[in-house]
Amino acid sequence: MPPIKVLSIAGTRPEAIKMAPVVRALQGQPQQFESHLCVTAQHRQMLDQVLELFQIQPDFDLNLMKPNQTLAEITASIFTHLDPLIEKLKPDWILSQGDTTTVMATALLAYYHQVRFGHVEAGLRTGDKFQPFPEEINRRVAGVVADLHFAPTSWSRDNLLKENVPANQIIVTGNPVIDALQWVAERPFDLSSLKNLGIDLEAIKADGKEIILVTAHRRENFGEPLENICRTILSLTERYQGKVHFIYPVHLNPNVQKVAYPMLGNNPHITLVPPLDYLPMVNILKRSRLALTDSGGLQEEAPGFGVPVLVMREVTERPEGVQAGIVQLVGTDPQKIFTQTCRLLDDPAAYASMAQAVNPYGDGHAAERITEAIIAHS
Repeated sequence: MPPIKVLSIAGTRPEAIKMAPVVRALQGQPQQFESHLCVTAQHRQMLDQVLELFQIQPDFDLNLMKPNQTLAEITASIFTHLDPLIEKLKPDWILSQGDTTTVMATALLAYYHQVRFGHVEAGLRTGDKFQPFPEEINRRVAGVVADLHFAPTSWSRDNLLKENVPANQIIVTGNPVIDALQWVAERPFDLSSLKNLGIDLEAIKADGKEIILVTAHRRENFGEPLENICRTILSLTERYQGKVHFIYPVHLNPNVQKVAYPMLGNNPHITLVPPLDYLPMVNILKRSRLALTDSGGLQEEAPGFGVPVLVMREVTERPEGVQAGIVQLVGTDPQKIFTQTCRLLDDPAAYASMAQAVNPYGDGHAAERITEAIIAHS
């Protein structure tokens, strides 16, 4: 029997991080799989550094990133460039992850070519089609098309069952981001290398300061919500002068840059840096007191190190962390962000209750379960 031909697709850095363990698992079984990786490069720079870290070379690079392109433009570009590749390669399976424009377009193209589609990180839902936007609809489209749904948790499996997905098409695998996190956390890392990025962790720690990691870049937070987040960070630096230091890797999107740098750029208690490579990001996260974020991935990664997370969104498609007690939704209301951050910094018992919660997102063997499921269903 010939190897199963699998085409994996990734477009953004989060996709690359979560697909990397799956691609490595496929490549590690050449008798079972003929593995191909295509990148759309929906995020160019941030995607490339992840592939380099995980020692993965894409077989096909569509290189579709352009400045300030609209959702319609990137969607059309993925359709027109990926379509002939699928026609030529004729894979047995196409795999894609998550909730980006890349996964939505990939799922539809798999359907058009009648190629089986496996959705990695399936079943996440908020129930609000505009939060997050456009991710909620992207993942629903992928869910309609998928032949196998690799659900990270039992909660995501239950979401799919409510949508009448057959139970035998759903496999609870854990999230491959935990596979990636564990692999990267074991890599050697020189903290002094962060000084080249303007981050002196050793000096921050020597001054007795706690690190608060910030990421904020969601479309629904553009404008006033992001301004509120930045004002709250400024208020926190005033309250905790000399006690905390904020590190904020600022997304390349101009809607984020034009707010973050003017509002926060001249504060000595805040370090703004360009988006960080995954290895330094993981090492900063490990050493952080807590995280303020609107990111999905950080909600899954921080619990792996016992770092409490305050999520600056109104809803989350990852409620498992909230239920486990290590994640709290605070929205973008300045008073709520301020109050809950102060509570974690000032109340040791409140902090301990979040920091000691168990990570509900996986055990580091998701990629193994995904490859086993593809073999079983081929």
